[in-house]
Amino acid sequence: MELFQYPYMQRALIGALIIGLAAPALGIYLVQRKLALIGDGVGHVALTGVGAGLLLNRSPVLVAVVVATLGAVTIELVRARGRTSGDLALALLFYGGIAGGVTLVGLSDSTSASLNAYLFGSLSTIMPADLTTIAVLGAAIAVTMLALRPALFAVCHDEEYARVSGLPVRTLNMLLAVATAVTVTIAMRAVGVLLISALMVVPVATAQQVTRGFRSTMAAAMALGLFAAGSGVWVAANADTAPGASVVLMAIASFGVVAVLGAVWRAVRRRRTPTATPAPEPHEVVLQ
Repeated sequence: MELFQYPYMQRALIGALIIGLAAPALGIYLVQRKLALIGDGVGHVALTGVGAGLLLNRSPVLVAVVVATLGAVTIELVRARGRTSGDLALALLFYGGIAGGVTLVGLSDSTSASLNAYLFGSLSTIMPADLTTIAVLGAAIAVTMLALRPALFAVCHDEEYARVSGLPVRTLNMLLAVATAVTVTIAMRAVGVLLISALMVVPVATAQQVTRGFRSTMAAAMALGLFAAGSGVWVAANADTAPGASVVLMAIASFGVVAVLGAVWRAVRRRRTPTATPAPEPHEVVLQ
């Protein structure tokens, strides 16, 4: 715990906890819409923004926010209006984003080390200004997802019912797209664009194994995200591993533990539940 006496480790822990709280709060809606991999697609588009920022000598994070937001909004429009399916739209994000990012990074004078900081995260290099940005935008994402929970749940569960109920379905879909882009870009320095989707999805998948209602699943997913973030940074500090990868591995380890314990508990309950015996056949009554 001595490492956490240093300011850079304190900033790393706080930044990871904020991302660990905000990412599952958004991710539960993406899982509900069966768009669990959209974070990966937006992350690839954000990589194009990072490459553009490095090429133009601008802030890679700010440029990535703009590019990722435009990409997420565009893909939502394609999904909603066009004939392109959600899977194909995500494929376009994957391939176009990674190709544009690699091309622009290759044209810039940046080193591979600076690129890796955005690909896989670099919590130990978070500066006070970065932490402020993460805190403000992360809090905005979490509060928005909680405040609009009934409306967003209705849209994600059944768009037609939400539209008939008078909800602004298109606006809410755009809000989710923008929130996904912002979450991915603020998490670049924490877990990296290639790993942020796991922090959106894995805590939700873990919570779904032990909860039933949407509200309880959301609360459990956010708690699991906090646990994965805090324990991942602690493991990285003590084992000298990559913080972003450690956070994701802790989230996956939590999923594995809960899955095993859940299977054991269900097996025990089946054994304890007495087998119902069939009722005896009624005797035939003969009237004399």
